[in-house]
Amino acid sequence: MMSQAIPSLDQLQVMLAVVEAGSFSGAARRLNRAQSAITYAVQRLEEQLGTPLFDRTSYRPSLTEAGRILLPRARLIAEEMQALADHARGIAAGLEPELTLVVDAMFPMCALLEALRTFGNRFPSVSPRLYVESMGAATEMVLSGTCTIGLLVAFSAAFEPLHRRPLAEVTLIPVAAPSHPLGQFDGPVPRDELRRHVQLVLSDRSGLTGNRDYGVWSAQTWRLADLGAKHAMLKAGLGWGSMPAHLVADDLAAGRLRRVVIAAEGGDEEVSLPLCAAYRRDRPPGPAGRWLFDHVSETMEINPPVHRLEGAAQ
Repeated sequence: MMSQAIPSLDQLQVMLAVVEAGSFSGAARRLNRAQSAITYAVQRLEEQLGTPLFDRTSYRPSLTEAGRILLPRARLIAEEMQALADHARGIAAGLEPELTLVVDAMFPMCALLEALRTFGNRFPSVSPRLYVESMGAATEMVLSGTCTIGLLVAFSAAFEPLHRRPLAEVTLIPVAAPSHPLGQFDGPVPRDELRRHVQLVLSDRSGLTGNRDYGVWSAQTWRLADLGAKHAMLKAGLGWGSMPAHLVADDLAAGRLRRVVIAAEGGDEEVSLPLCAAYRRDRPPGPAGRWLFDHVSETMEINPPVHRLEGAAQ
């Protein structure tokens, strides 16, 4: 007969431990409890549910049909109850319930992914909300307060209200598809030749940079606000243009894109964009956000994911 008592999180965790360990003794070792305590917890759970969960007739206990049916729901309930407990502890500790983060499209995501993985384990009650924008549009999201933290390209004129920490630099390199005339060029390309071909240019839709152009050499330009679209159009041979080296390294190695070597005419041909982590001075992040800010910054200082190649342009 089913008891009116509601199973506890502890009872569900004991059931799951028996399933995972394959025995009551294994669950006892895993949970650092006496085997009698494990047996009692399972018996109480079975009484409350009104059905046997384990067949004990063989050497190792196995799930009954009812146990197999209820197992997925038990896992889900245990996870949700654990999440509730974690969330409550986070609130008590002063953690922010959500962390809003904007990442510039130029930013090396590899530097962020491992930090987010660790963040999820360390702060399970804090939900990240991640935006990806380009150039000044990313900075604007921090300035407006839409996002607490930004991993940005550092345009110095726009950063007065922000606390920022310098990070690595991202190198831009000119590329074209193998089918494009510049992708088939033998040797350094004169700038007069560059001007005869459509250049794909990433535009700043925010206006923070004053609509200035960076490294535009062609008389014909196609302007895009999305770096992913620019990448796809470059591979399709619709024009030439510069991309962050880390984003096209695999394409260059596989032959999907080719490096456009530009004939030097004095000056430094390499263009590197400085990156920074930033937040508004009057709206600093909470404990979880501060941890992520520091962790990403320290990771990039130790192992900056930068590709330095000659002749970069935007």
